[in-house]
Amino acid sequence: MTTPPPAEIGMALEDVDTPALLLDLDAFERNLDRMAKAIEGKPVKLRPHSKSHKCAVIGLAQMARGAVGLCCQKVGEAEAMVAGGVPNVLVSNQIVGRPKLLRLAALSKQAEWVGVCADHPDNVTQLDEAAGAMGTTLNVLVEIDTGAARCGVEPGQPAVDLAKQIDSATNLDFAGLQAYQGRAQHVRSYAERQAAADAGVALTRETVEGLKSAGLECEIIGGAGTGTFQFETAGGVHNELQAGSYVFMDADYGKNLNEDGGFFDDFENSLFVFVTVMSAPTEDRALVDAGLKALAMDSGPPAVADMPEVEFGRASDEHGILDISRTNRKVGLGDKLKLIPGHCDPTVNLYDWYVGYRGNRVEALWPIAARGMLR
Repeated sequence: MTTPPPAEIGMALEDVDTPALLLDLDAFERNLDRMAKAIEGKPVKLRPHSKSHKCAVIGLAQMARGAVGLCCQKVGEAEAMVAGGVPNVLVSNQIVGRPKLLRLAALSKQAEWVGVCADHPDNVTQLDEAAGAMGTTLNVLVEIDTGAARCGVEPGQPAVDLAKQIDSATNLDFAGLQAYQGRAQHVRSYAERQAAADAGVALTRETVEGLKSAGLECEIIGGAGTGTFQFETAGGVHNELQAGSYVFMDADYGKNLNEDGGFFDDFENSLFVFVTVMSAPTEDRALVDAGLKALAMDSGPPAVADMPEVEFGRASDEHGILDISRTNRKVGLGDKLKLIPGHCDPTVNLYDWYVGYRGNRVEALWPIAARGMLR
């Protein structure tokens, strides 16, 4: 059940009920513009990942700035994006199981373009059968393992063999390669992050050359993320970038380092969890009304916006415990604070609404339509 929004358009920000997921619209729009500017004139296109935002309104804003479509990680996410008006979606993941396969094939008849990844011959056969059952054709990319040790067939000849199977299938079109190095995104050192990305680019190049020798051309060579997109762009192999977190950023990405040794600041924090101080029992401790059920903690705790000296120490289900011993600012009962999520993607999945604001006024309420779309 979708909960009612925690705010009304025109409301003062201080009156928004908490916990709430806030979106600073000015910072968000600057992030969109910065990414568009970063790849302007380069031989790459942007296909941002909707698993970060799960919102067709945001996806359409990305497409208005030049994105060719969106990535999704689940069929349900893709269905939500298409229902919201997004015409072009790539499920950058493996889809297994007849119910999901039939939904994916049905979706290809509703959108302008639908793609999916495969890394196993049996899955190619399943995709072909599902597309045939629905009387449609699916676009399929071969996913290769470029160093993340997650999904993906081995680069080189194993990938070529799988691409040949796709190309010969009755109801499938070979659409290219999925070559995403997820583990490289949060490598702190700039040089080490670049080295990991460059190694993935080299494996991708090898595979593309093998495909060309077999007479197969790649419409899409996709990959890259917020932490490495500049390296894949410079590598000259990828033609689609799949960055997602750049629209929001989070506390964990903020720990990455730039080439000059400073913290990664190409994009701004635009996403916050708005919380209320619900208890202030001692001078060095305050508790807020957001804990494990309101904040994803897999990449570490959130940061307190504009108060770096305040530490989010620990959380239980509905409590966040702040160490306020090192701040000179009073943190009292009823105060409202903005928290920068440790990991934006799973934090978004805990909410039904974005509360978009400019200055101190609520301007937009956007539904997170793909929240909980785990299938």
